[in-house]
Amino acid sequence: MAGNRFRYGQWRGGPDPLAPPYDVRAAVDAVGAEVLSGGSLREALRDLLRRGPQGRGGLDDLAARARRLRREAMRRGDLDGAVTRARALLDQALAAERDELRGRNGDDARFAEAVLDSLPRSTARAVQELAEYRWASDEARQTYQRILDGLRGEVLEQRFAGLRDAARAAADPAAQQRLAEMMRDLNDLLARHARAEDTTDAFAEFMRRHGEFFPERPETVDELVDVLARRAAAAERLMRSLPDRQREELAGLMRQSLGDRLAGELAALGENLRALRPDLNWHRGERIRGEQPLGYGAATGALDEIAELDELLDSLDQDHPGASLDDVDVEAVARTLGRDAADDVRRLRELERELRRQGWVTRDADGLTLSPKALRRLAGTALRRVFADLTAGPRGQHDLRSAGAAGEVSGASRPWEYGDEQPLDVVRTLTRAVRRGGPGVPVQLAVEDFEVVETERRASAAVVLCVDLSYSMISQGRWGPMKQTALALSHLVATRFPQDALQIVGFGREAAPLSQQELAAVEPDLRQGTNLQHALRLAGRHLRRHPGAEPVVLVVTDGEPTAHLDPDDGEALFHWPPLRETIEATIREVDRLTRAGATLNLFMLGDDPGLRRFVDAVARRSRGRMFTPDLDDLGEYVVSDYLRARHGRR
Repeated sequence: MAGNRFRYGQWRGGPDPLAPPYDVRAAVDAVGAEVLSGGSLREALRDLLRRGPQGRGGLDDLAARARRLRREAMRRGDLDGAVTRARALLDQALAAERDELRGRNGDDARFAEAVLDSLPRSTARAVQELAEYRWASDEARQTYQRILDGLRGEVLEQRFAGLRDAARAAADPAAQQRLAEMMRDLNDLLARHARAEDTTDAFAEFMRRHGEFFPERPETVDELVDVLARRAAAAERLMRSLPDRQREELAGLMRQSLGDRLAGELAALGENLRALRPDLNWHRGERIRGEQPLGYGAATGALDEIAELDELLDSLDQDHPGASLDDVDVEAVARTLGRDAADDVRRLRELERELRRQGWVTRDADGLTLSPKALRRLAGTALRRVFADLTAGPRGQHDLRSAGAAGEVSGASRPWEYGDEQPLDVVRTLTRAVRRGGPGVPVQLAVEDFEVVETERRASAAVVLCVDLSYSMISQGRWGPMKQTALALSHLVATRFPQDALQIVGFGREAAPLSQQELAAVEPDLRQGTNLQHALRLAGRHLRRHPGAEPVVLVVTDGEPTAHLDPDDGEALFHWPPLRETIEATIREVDRLTRAGATLNLFMLGDDPGLRRFVDAVARRSRGRMFTPDLDDLGEYVVSDYLRARHGRR
């Protein structure tokens, strides 16, 4: 109304209805915290989805619910219920027939009693032999017919959901004729589809004629195959779940109840479906136990539910390379676990999409991994933790936007581009503005007028951080502090000293350079060996690529050298206790670095006497220093030493 007034303010009615389902940055920080504490990057990302952000609605919760439902289905009842029911009806029919025969005189009645007495103990064979028997009792004949009609109806209703009154329809000869024609046309359609023929028109005609049998209303042949194949596979699993004797009994009863024509078409349909969907579980039996006898339809339904839960559990496990939440069938989740569970999957998918859309994660062949953007945030967190422990003031935190910090002025300039931090060339900027707009004041500046001074970047320090990746680092709880230290140093150099050239080298039995992304994702070397010689050789190569820079070599290790490269074939040789050849090869690399002007500062983790003797000897030989920091102080020691060393304060 015209006189109404509306007041707008902060929402106070509970959670913000327009807020995203999860805090994406908080999710990234949770992954980062796990990595910095020593966890695996891949495992941390998987755990984010498994536990769910803020510990709710994760894949583990859904999998636990699916396993509980599977256990309940496994205790649902006795799969042999169809045979048990047939046996009970047969006994009832025979009892009624004997009562009728006892009231009759004559040889025919005595002969009939002899026939009944000679029936085999097998239910299926007894039902087969009674197919031509002339019943004296109407009640007995009707009860016997219930065996055939009931099982036939259950089998057909299990295969074709459109048969709502399957028992009555299956007993009607005209209905049986329609069923046989439908299955014949269906087998012909599937055979053509298996030959990769175009079945579009044939499928449309099939559904026009026989659509009443398929209330699911499949829109393609593939959808039709999927519906039928799952039911056929459940029926096959039922047979394989029964003991041999019960399996033979049920198969015999089914042949007798269906008749030759329907049984033949159904067998052909099963073969076609198995060929088209070999990926389904056709051959695995289940050990379902329970007191309640299950009819054929209920038994196959339980097995179908178990199979669907198994598929769901496999997709929720996300344990195969390249696994994605897109592998999880949301409709299957809704069918088996409910709409709230399907909503949880959708929210997790939205979280993954947001992580990718906002550039926090990328996907490779092995699954999700942190993007460079997320790694910068992770490394920044590591650096902040380190600087929080430093008490000597803001050492090294100078402003890089000045030309002196970024490099020497070259005398040239160039147009400004987004992200440039070089100083503006004021004269050239104003000159371009005047040329564009003409003389006069005030001078109107446009983006295209700006020019920045070009600088010549120089590496003022060449830094190598060698980190021990041997298994003892993680087994002794040193993996997290090591990774946090390396990430913090890499972020410090990248953001505050970009003129420095940093190389991180990881070494186990062998050594290799590591990028920031590789460092975050690196796993411990499960092979025995600490090859410091190889790491120092790679450090020397890095220093030689920057001959005018201040050489800084930092080593973090918890074990004395136990491996070196064979001089003949370059293969890593391991031996414990350390060989003389290993020590000598490592010392040769130390001497090369010393002659190049580098000082080795070694950070010893642990209190092994052999390691202490070796580290102390190397430090004295290279005129470096040995540190024995606590794990909590490792980052502070390494970063402080880097800041001191790069300024020549050794």
